Amino acid sequence: MSVLRSIFKPNYAQKISLLATLPLLIAVAAIAVLVAAQARSLAESEIEALEKELLQAKKAELRNYVTQARNGFAHIYGRAAPDDTDAKDVVSQILAAMIYGTDGFFFLYDYDGTMLVSPRQTELIGRDLSGLTDSDGVPIVDEFIRLARNGAGWHEFKWEKPSTGQEAQMIAYVVGLQDWQWAVGTGVFIDDVVASVAAARAEVEARTRRTFLYIGGITLVALVSVFVSGMALNIRERRLADAKLKALTQRVLDAQEEERGRVARELHDGISQILVGIRYALDNARRRLERGDDSAAEPLQNGIDALGTAIVEIRRISRDLRPGVLDDLGLGPALRALTDDFRDRTGIATRFNTVVFRNRLDQEAKIALYRIAQEALTNVERHSGATEVDIDLRGHTKGATLVIEDNGRGLRQPLDARGGAGLGLRNMQERMEQLGGSLQIRTPRSGRGTRIEAMVPLSHLLPPETK
Repeated sequence: MSVLRSIFKPNYAQKISLLATLPLLIAVAAIAVLVAAQARSLAESEIEALEKELLQAKKAELRNYVTQARNGFAHIYGRAAPDDTDAKDVVSQILAAMIYGTDGFFFLYDYDGTMLVSPRQTELIGRDLSGLTDSDGVPIVDEFIRLARNGAGWHEFKWEKPSTGQEAQMIAYVVGLQDWQWAVGTGVFIDDVVASVAAARAEVEARTRRTFLYIGGITLVALVSVFVSGMALNIRERRLADAKLKALTQRVLDAQEEERGRVARELHDGISQILVGIRYALDNARRRLERGDDSAAEPLQNGIDALGTAIVEIRRISRDLRPGVLDDLGLGPALRALTDDFRDRTGIATRFNTVVFRNRLDQEAKIALYRIAQEALTNVERHSGATEVDIDLRGHTKGATLVIEDNGRGLRQPLDARGGAGLGLRNMQERMEQLGGSLQIRTPRSGRGTRIEAMVPLSHLLPPETK
């Protein structure tokens, strides 16, 4: 149920993922439209080429028919006079007999528009058809006569198909017999060509739709896969983040308990015993004063000395918890005080080098670098067996870097505070990650000593103060 709730109520990261799919959808849609347009354009050009090729074949066929027919009566027409009625009748009979196929025939008109020969539609013979047009308003007979007067030509129009009785697209070739004022021609119906072109266009549309469906299906599968894998990864990362958060919370609690235990031990072993000693000294001085003993000054002096020691110890504990010099003077003086106290307390030769920062690091960076130095010196004292420690703090064009080196026994293998790191090193690493910086911990090739390098980015350096 929680998975379903996370799907139907996405969080911010999931909303960003969903929003990121919009460019993918737009890109896929644009690609699909472009592919479809290119495919349709290419198919249309191929269809036009096919249609043109078929029509050219039909025209060549018609021209051959008319040429053969004219050759059939050329010997009669060539010797006849313009008013030779017998020759005209013979030629008309020859043309009337020339039928081919199911719907093929020759027609003959005089230049006045009267139909003289129409073997498939004899009811039109003798009628004046000048001004005749088809259903689209295209002139038929008048165009025949015009082409014949000019010698020859093709004409496309609609005519009743003898086999079906329905109007169909037709293309005709007409030649003129100028001596007799006749227009002779034949035509062929091209509805098969029109049907082939329409079928080709329908196939193109079907292919385009299938292409859209294929692209849409692939896109849908890809989006679902990305969405499901993203959701699964998001849920997994959330669980890992929750686990890391729990572990971090536990480490914080452990660190708090450890710090509280350390303070409690220092108070018990140091301050508490000193205060008990002061109480005994004061009580001893009181009893001596009651007896009128002149030696009461000695226990009083002991109590005063012990009280001074307690004050110093309290200041040390307070400085370890939160050094005031860090807030007042900056990181450099705080690290110098930490170094001096460590050298005086442990006897380890500790050197500190820095440049003037003018307190330019922000508060988070100062605290993080100070705690890293504090933790590093604690590790040097407890585990390294070192006799020398060098601390260097520098500012540069990329930010600020704190380097701590010792000559102790070093680490067993190089690590970057992630591998094999204890609680202190993990705390160092987490402080640097929160600042967007980096932490490197390694042992030189000689196998002796440890080098800790913490770098905070330039974003944590404050701009110079203006006077």
